[in-house]
Amino acid sequence: PGDEGRSRTTAPGVPRCRAPPGKMASEDITKLAESLAKTKVGGGQLSFKGQSLKLNTAEDAEEVIKQIEEFDGLEALRLEGNTVGVEAARVIAKALEKKSELKRCHWSDMFTGRLRSEIPPALISLGDALIAAGAQLVELDLSDNAFGPDGVRGFEALLKSPACYTLQELKLNNCGMGIGGGKILAAALKECHRKSSAQGKPLALKIFVAGRNRLENDGATALAEAFGIIGTLEEVHMPQNGINHPGITALAQAFAINPLLKVINLNDNTFTEKGAVAMADTLKALRQIEVINFGDCLVRSKGAVAIADAVKEGLHKLKELNLSFCEIKRDAALTVAEAIEDKTELEKLDLNGNCLGEEVCEQLHEILEGFNMASVLGSLSDDEGEEDDEEEEEDEDEEEEEEEEQQQLKERGAEEQESLTPKKIIDSQASTPVPSPPVDVATFLAFPSPEKLLRLGPKCSVLIAQQTDTSDVEKVVATLLRISSVFKDEAPVKTAVHETTDALMKKAFSSATFNSDAFISNLLVHMGLLKSEEKIKTVPSLYGILMTLNHMVQQDYFPKNLAPVLSAFVTKQNSRGLKPVWSLVAGSAWTMCCVG
Repeated sequence: PGDEGRSRTTAPGVPRCRAPPGKMASEDITKLAESLAKTKVGGGQLSFKGQSLKLNTAEDAEEVIKQIEEFDGLEALRLEGNTVGVEAARVIAKALEKKSELKRCHWSDMFTGRLRSEIPPALISLGDALIAAGAQLVELDLSDNAFGPDGVRGFEALLKSPACYTLQELKLNNCGMGIGGGKILAAALKECHRKSSAQGKPLALKIFVAGRNRLENDGATALAEAFGIIGTLEEVHMPQNGINHPGITALAQAFAINPLLKVINLNDNTFTEKGAVAMADTLKALRQIEVINFGDCLVRSKGAVAIADAVKEGLHKLKELNLSFCEIKRDAALTVAEAIEDKTELEKLDLNGNCLGEEVCEQLHEILEGFNMASVLGSLSDDEGEEDDEEEEEDEDEEEEEEEEQQQLKERGAEEQESLTPKKIIDSQASTPVPSPPVDVATFLAFPSPEKLLRLGPKCSVLIAQQTDTSDVEKVVATLLRISSVFKDEAPVKTAVHETTDALMKKAFSSATFNSDAFISNLLVHMGLLKSEEKIKTVPSLYGILMTLNHMVQQDYFPKNLAPVLSAFVTKQNSRGLKPVWSLVAGSAWTMCCVG
């Protein structure tokens, strides 16, 4: 008591020294020397992992600094399992300023026993050193450092710097970032992507780990925007973050724009049916998925059926499916089992802790034995037994309503709390608010909305056209659909959509390499008016694109020979129940252009 949150100056079991202030006792020197003797060196890596070093002062860190300075070609530095104070971090940073080849920073659990206020300045010193050295990081691991939102400020500048333009793995597990830290992190990642893109080498993050951080819906949604912009993720691990269906839905939308995703771990969040259905829709569009961990996520029966449908349609590389402790009942569980029939790569199916009953557990075994896949089914020892369907459905509806009410109250409370709680500032008494994420073209295209389009300003049409590769028909179609999706029959929005469409399509149609026929075919497929051999997700509403096409066909840049093709498809009845287009846009020039 009284020393809680502070580090001890000696290792456990070593007598406290009574040396004069500023000097190390011989016992401490001996302990440090013994630890350093165990230091692993090789393959460009210098490791102090798990040595329990207590580095408070510059003198404490002398041997560590010596090892760093004498290590030629340092590519990886492991400091996890030690405790580094502000002064020690500053002198270690000085040694790192000359290590331009450093690529991997394994710095998890390196502030044990430190006051929270000590961590940001220590991280700033280390980050500034990496920037000064001209390092190009591939991996940054700061997991298990309970630095909270203020700690994210400590490495914010590093994330935005050229040192992180090459970052592939970012690991921030169990750091207590909270909603505020999640927003700061998201803004930093977006800024890093923007700056690196300007230099022709966009940030290509592959692995993101941020479990146990209390991100909740707002933090997850902010990060989802960043993920949508980055688009290169292969693994996302965000378990135990208190995320409900709004945050899960935002993440699902972002994952759909990351086609290389192999691992999705959202264990111990709360999907409910809404979140599960949104995630299932995304899974249908992903071809590389190997691991799905939605255990303890309350996907329930309807959500499980939606996920099973996604698994059945594709996911041929799937190795692990975890839907344990999700309140799934008998029929849904059997549907999941039947969905994996042709999944030859599958190694594990986890349905433990659901509401199945002994009979259904036996049926699961029988189904999988029929596929010669009985070995993939995990233990069912924690099965909750069979529950009544009607009672369960009533409970689910009541719980979802209650969850939504609680979430709304919680978000309102969080907003009020954030407005009342001053932010801690590093080396300053002033207050620095969390910045609102800036709106740029990538942000708008990842998560389009009328407000974001307007916030791009008067040059939005030029900016979007400039940043779209018009030699790629699919990219032009995707951009056009995102622009048109925000259409509103309100003057500012309508004008912005029209002007942006004109700039994009004028550039495309005037290019000698642009294939107009392929453009129309691709567009019709995405509108659901033309079948494709591949499974393509169609736009949820045709209103925006029809209104935008109505404008396009009246412009001089639009090739008149394409009008009959469009007319043939949009004026006939089809599987989407579309009325003839003139009934939707009666009296417009569309009819004259297409028919006459």
